[in-house]
Amino acid sequence: MWKRALVALLLGAAAVRPEPVPVPLATPTTPPAAYPNPGRVTGDIGVHDPSVVKRPDGSYLLVHTGDNITIKTSTDRTAWHNAGVVFPGGAPWTTSYTGGGASLWAPDISYRNGLYYLYYSASTFGSRNSAIFLATSTTGASGSWANQGMIISTTSSSNYNAIDPNLVVDAQGRWWLSFGSFWTGIKLVQLDPATGKRLGTSITALAQRTGTTAIEAPFIFRHGSYYYLWVSFDACCQGASSTYRIMVGRSSSVTGPYVDRNGLAMTSGGGTQVLAGHGSVHGPGHQAVVPDSDAEVLYYHYYADNGAPLLGINLLGYDSAGWPFVY
Repeated sequence: MWKRALVALLLGAAAVRPEPVPVPLATPTTPPAAYPNPGRVTGDIGVHDPSVVKRPDGSYLLVHTGDNITIKTSTDRTAWHNAGVVFPGGAPWTTSYTGGGASLWAPDISYRNGLYYLYYSASTFGSRNSAIFLATSTTGASGSWANQGMIISTTSSSNYNAIDPNLVVDAQGRWWLSFGSFWTGIKLVQLDPATGKRLGTSITALAQRTGTTAIEAPFIFRHGSYYYLWVSFDACCQGASSTYRIMVGRSSSVTGPYVDRNGLAMTSGGGTQVLAGHGSVHGPGHQAVVPDSDAEVLYYHYYADNGAPLLGINLLGYDSAGWPFVY
């Protein structure tokens, strides 16, 4: 839940560019002996809570937490360039949740049916007075986005938090939105594909920690016969002191139950670690998985030694048991 105002300051810090990761000819099935560094990225790589879509022309569109939601673009997945903000005129419909501030959190972008769909969060640090909204665009460009209204909200009396949205379309074509941060963890609601808005009132619990509430940033991705629920454990937004780490579980159904490699339910604290801090890579998390021509790609943010949040990109392999790893 912790998308702090500090992020804006950290984004201005000097970037530390990691070493490149070569792309092999075939997806590996044996994990590396140690976590790899993020792949080489250049340009405007200061991001927090990134979400990426590959556009019909083959270029990339990235959105991330920031005032009025920041946009970046790339033609090659390596060099990134600032491209304005989603709402250059502001988003006044969100200010009752943001305390009047402009920072909007954890956007989730996808391209479906000729439209870009953007789900995003409005809240303040540590609060459950939160809401998830939807905007759509035919181009994805700054200023082109139309407000489609609220999807779900929570209050101080709720036992979960309506931030960190992620849209997933299941094998039957049904639309779902996962979300959640701290408190009782990760939830799932069904959406109407015709509108992108909530369908019905049911809510499904997908994941929850035991002994701590530090779980957030869900992302559901279908690979083979499984749905993989990616989440972030532990502490975000503390610069180089962040302890964020990327975890995963899987299920044959989008609604769960999700279990980790050892069979422990994610509703009982389960999760298999895929990436954690190492060397000068601190607190990797708020992940998104995007299929590409060479591999499935894991996007995330991490913190450099100087506390700056940076864009992390790695490729995904799957071992013989079907569990993902980064390379």
